[in-house]
Amino acid sequence: MSQYYSVEQVAELLALHVRTVRGYIRDGRLRAARIGKQYRIARQDLEAFTGAPVAEPPVTERRYAEASVVVRIESIGRVEAGRVANTVLAAIAGPRDAGGPPLRVEAVHEEDRETLRLVVLGGLADTAAVLALVDTLIKENRHG
Repeated sequence: MSQYYSVEQVAELLALHVRTVRGYIRDGRLRAARIGKQYRIARQDLEAFTGAPVAEPPVTERRYAEASVVVRIESIGRVEAGRVANTVLAAIAGPRDAGGPPLRVEAVHEEDRETLRLVVLGGLADTAAVLALVDTLIKENRHG
């Protein structure tokens, strides 16, 4: 049975930067299979690339999960949308769980539809915290 490596594992095994390994894949110098949004490199392809047997992949110290969430808030004007978006962006600029995936938030206000879309990408706990913050901000506006 074939053994597969992630781009990160190959980079660590070869003492290269992840971007360098991705560049080798894009250039066709290193064969890789694309599975979803990630590449996997078969042991035999890595050995053909290096010309030597490959050691066992490094053990990942910590498993993590990521979330991708789109929040759509309707009936929200430009000023209020700006307040919500700025508050969320300011909140994620602070310290978060070390070692987790980075947290990204993008905000788009459709003025003609009075709709704010927030796209949240990151670790589960960080994403949940952003969603709780958005929920609080929306409730404040509705009851305040």
